[in-house]
Amino acid sequence: MTWLDSTVHRALVEAVLVGVLGGVTGVFVVARRLPFFTMALTHATFPGIVVAAMLGVNLYLGGGLFGLLVVAAVLVFSRGRGQDFTTATGIALSGGFGLGVVLVSSQDGFTRDLAAYTVGDVLAVSTGDLAATVAVTVGVLLLLALVGKELLLAAFDPVGAAALGLPTVLLDFALLAVVVVTVVATVPALGTILAVALIVGPAATARLLSDRIALLFPIAAAIGVACALAGVWVSTVWNVATGASIALLVGLVFGAVFLATALRGRTRRAVPVRA
Repeated sequence: MTWLDSTVHRALVEAVLVGVLGGVTGVFVVARRLPFFTMALTHATFPGIVVAAMLGVNLYLGGGLFGLLVVAAVLVFSRGRGQDFTTATGIALSGGFGLGVVLVSSQDGFTRDLAAYTVGDVLAVSTGDLAATVAVTVGVLLLLALVGKELLLAAFDPVGAAALGLPTVLLDFALLAVVVVTVVATVPALGTILAVALIVGPAATARLLSDRIALLFPIAAAIGVACALAGVWVSTVWNVATGASIALLVGLVFGAVFLATALRGRTRRAVPVRA
């Protein structure tokens, strides 16, 4: 019996991986103001899940591939006359979810259980899920290490990035693709509904603690890992839903840091300035 044969051990490893992955990717999501896109994307992958279930292939592979198609559609729609990224996101992603519902309703006797995909269960991850998460985490970290500066420049100053001759459309697709694979990799642990918490929450909390971009990544990753591990512990001790525990802890940490920074700001303003 190997160490990873234990359910709890696999859950702990998965928690560390998704904590790092969600935290690091979340910095770009927050910087580019993509929380709405990330939340909507969790629903837009639904048609890919349904098709994968109908064909008997891996659900997460189906969701990831369809998510990439949705990303391409959003980029195309957002460049239409009178359109912007938010509008294109709403149209493409709501349309994608509608397609999934149509596919389900058209199949008589379609009873494939998709509950695990919507709410997740980190205690039920398999060795294969761990391998997939490792591959995604390594791939995302390598990509961000190679083009992270370019992605940040395109996020904060798209006009300047275009003036420098950077392929902004390709960079946009690369960033959105990173969000897609991060969402899909996080789904086994938290599900589509709660995955956005581990992507947006730690990065938003890190932003309250520091204004330095270089520090946001380790802070967000540390918060993500801490909340994920604590969520697994809470789930095993009190026998409650793991994904919901992780998401709740992320929200509590953000709220506590927000209140602390707000009170500190008031205290500093109350202290008289000395010459």
